[in-house]
Amino acid sequence: MNGSKGGRGRRIVLWRHGQTSWNLERRFQGSTDIELTDTGVTQARRAARLLAALKPDAIIASDLKRASATAAELAALTGHRVDHDPALRETYAGEWQGLTHEEILARYGEQYAAWKRGEPVRRGGGELETEVADRAAPVVLAHAGKLPDDGTLVVVSHGGTIRTTIGRLLGLESHHWEGLGGLSNCCWSMLGEGARGWRLLEHNAGTLPEPVLGDDD
Repeated sequence: MNGSKGGRGRRIVLWRHGQTSWNLERRFQGSTDIELTDTGVTQARRAARLLAALKPDAIIASDLKRASATAAELAALTGHRVDHDPALRETYAGEWQGLTHEEILARYGEQYAAWKRGEPVRRGGGELETEVADRAAPVVLAHAGKLPDDGTLVVVSHGGTIRTTIGRLLGLESHHWEGLGGLSNCCWSMLGEGARGWRLLEHNAGTLPEPVLGDDD
């Protein structure tokens, strides 16, 4: 699922939502609808000022409160309408949702270890990572396909969904997706469209990218 042959130079910015109280408590949120903290709102406003400098052409977002509130900060600066889509929600993780990291390890230690090994695991009886990519990546690609040449799409979503979407767009096997690493609250990753499809330009960034000079030497 790489970029189409037309419209070279398009960019996709995948932006994680700001901080929530469950982030602070290290609780697995999944599809639970948790609001931003005051700090999360501040993070979103700061990041939005930076991302607005990219002059995005469109903004899409998960419909969960923490993502939609983050997206609203960028929309206020750019004047763009946010297109909300439930396909961009975080991974549904069943019985894991609401548990702290320590509780998950205590109750589902082997399941957690198998997931970390790259095995297909329905964490808490929920979605497989490949199923998350199956629902999210086509939405991102559909909106990217509407961009003008050199256009920029901002996708406001969640850490797990962003990681699986990046993995799918880069054509990586699913057991390698964990190797991409996580995103901090209100940080983003950027994909750029090149001759061979989508390429990872920035990962877990909190500042605007600098040009890459001579990256092959």
